[in-house]
Amino acid sequence: MSVNKIIKRVTTSSIKEMKLRGEKISMLTGYDYTMARALDESGVDVILVGDSAANVFAGYETTLPITLDNMIYHTSAVARGCQRALVLADLPFGEYQGSIEKAYEAAVRMMKESGAHALKLEGGEEIIDNVKKIINAGIPVCGHLGLTPQSINKFGTFGVRAKEDAEAEKLKADALALQDAGCFAIVLEKIPAQLAEEVSKSLEIPTIGIGAGSGCDGQVLVVNDMLGMTKDFKPKFLRQYLNLYEEITNAAARYVADVKAVNYPNENEQY
Repeated sequence: MSVNKIIKRVTTSSIKEMKLRGEKISMLTGYDYTMARALDESGVDVILVGDSAANVFAGYETTLPITLDNMIYHTSAVARGCQRALVLADLPFGEYQGSIEKAYEAAVRMMKESGAHALKLEGGEEIIDNVKKIINAGIPVCGHLGLTPQSINKFGTFGVRAKEDAEAEKLKADALALQDAGCFAIVLEKIPAQLAEEVSKSLEIPTIGIGAGSGCDGQVLVVNDMLGMTKDFKPKFLRQYLNLYEEITNAAARYVADVKAVNYPNENEQY
């Protein structure tokens, strides 16, 4: 007799419940089916299909070039690999910063075609009407404040944001506005740890930090960075759990050597 193991899916509601009971939320990025399966099996709570795929997957300097079609492709691959984790997908640059109707149509298309469970949008008050329209359509939204990579040309640097009082006060106001609009969570990227903790305590919804200290309700890292697949990228907030770049390079070099020396395939590796 076979027994089917019931796997309980992480949802936006369970993410909010984790904050209420003081349980930290784990999030990692993922861009393909194979990685998603491995991360899902690890027990990670949320897999973010980030527009950072433009950087780590496609080699662009910024996240700006990635398209809605690209994001749907990556997200659908991740969704097929997940049984437990909540799949959160970025809406790419240019799809939601303008008209409300365009933002709504992009969000609906992403949800219908990708299998995502929720969407992430960068920005605060300036996009709040678009956020409300998307949420009112029944689509869960996670906000993103602090360093917002889609605005990198405006910032001119990937440095820490909200160090000055004026920007810090705006971030606080934006966080409350996003909560009031109905967002289920907010990512806080590369801001002072004290500010992130203050914002986290002021909100009923959870915050997910990246370079924002331990006072957030959860943490997120780009999986390629965390696994050491991204060479020469080691910001202060990054903890590398492996050095896969070196491992992959060495393994490939051994394979090349075996092929050249006719050591691969051997008698047991052929038909």
